[in-house]
Amino acid sequence: MTASAAKEAVGELYSLDAMKYAQSMTWRAIEQLSELIRPGMLESEATALGKQVLTELGMQRIWHPLLIRFGANTLKTFKQRSDGDPRLGEHDIYFIDLGAVWGGHEGDAGATFTTGNDPEMLACAAACKTLFDQVERYWREEQVAGQELYRYAAEQAEAMGWVLNLDIKGHRVSDFPHAIYRAGDLGDFAACPNVGLWILEIQLAHPQRPFGAFYEDLLA
Repeated sequence: MTASAAKEAVGELYSLDAMKYAQSMTWRAIEQLSELIRPGMLESEATALGKQVLTELGMQRIWHPLLIRFGANTLKTFKQRSDGDPRLGEHDIYFIDLGAVWGGHEGDAGATFTTGNDPEMLACAAACKTLFDQVERYWREEQVAGQELYRYAAEQAEAMGWVLNLDIKGHRVSDFPHAIYRAGDLGDFAACPNVGLWILEIQLAHPQRPFGAFYEDLLA
């Protein structure tokens, strides 16, 4: 087995349909949670709501910590702790990052939302989704390696006037737990990623102001 093949190994119970179901349930949770988050709410209160939504939807377990970031904390990477417990403003930005197990398979998705009408926050959130779509299309049409996907993503982000955080470069998912395969980051993967096994992550920063945006989804 090649090194690339080993990094894309799956368990006996894995199926693409099950991965897509986990993906759809994760997006359903994000949509429901985003409808509950309101200005004036603390980041910790939104996180508690997120756990409640996941439980009500019947997730089996959380496989990575639920992350909700408000304001300047949208610049934080997954492994960095939030600064304090900020309160969401009337004209603000936040993102939701959910990783939960459904039907024995790992769902993982994230998206950015805004309150009010700050034009640069609105533009940042929109640009993050646009860039994700561009990179996903590049993968689908050109069948390039993970390394090339993130080179292209950085190039496109700069052309759009945003800064891509290359400390966030995507990761494996599969039937739980994917971690046993030690696959590393998508952005370091030397082959074209196969369908239903990798999460493409895009995190942008505003070039001057202290906020950013995040979007991730399954390459399927």
